[in-house]
Amino acid sequence: MSDESFESLMRAAVEENEWRFGAEARRRYGDSAVDASNRRFMGMSEQECRYWQKLGEQIVEELTEAVRRGYHPSSETGARICELHREWLGFTWPSYTPEAHRGLAEMYVADDRFRSYYDRELPGCAQWLHDAIVAHT
Repeated sequence: MSDESFESLMRAAVEENEWRFGAEARRRYGDSAVDASNRRFMGMSEQECRYWQKLGEQIVEELTEAVRRGYHPSSETGARICELHREWLGFTWPSYTPEAHRGLAEMYVADDRFRSYYDRELPGCAQWLHDAIVAHT
């Protein structure tokens, strides 16, 4: 993919995110935090972006399998998925804190938009991820 095409795709993704969640995110976290996150996202190379997307898919796959198998969120599997999620966040968050990670996890169970994303293959995955993040941060 050409650099211009990749940049165009990344810009479209930021614009879509701003349209869907921007006002809420800016109210909740402030303009500077959202702008910094957008800059980090736009600063990803194509290779980093592909890895970030693959990592997101891996999280959902491992999460779904953990729930199917009945693993406890406080288990080693929970720690691994929590760490994968932290790594995934690191691509777009300008800085990481356990408190912010737990706050995001709260949204995963409180907001239907997030819950439906993680529960799309198997109900209970959003709650399991929340509980794993709380247990391991």
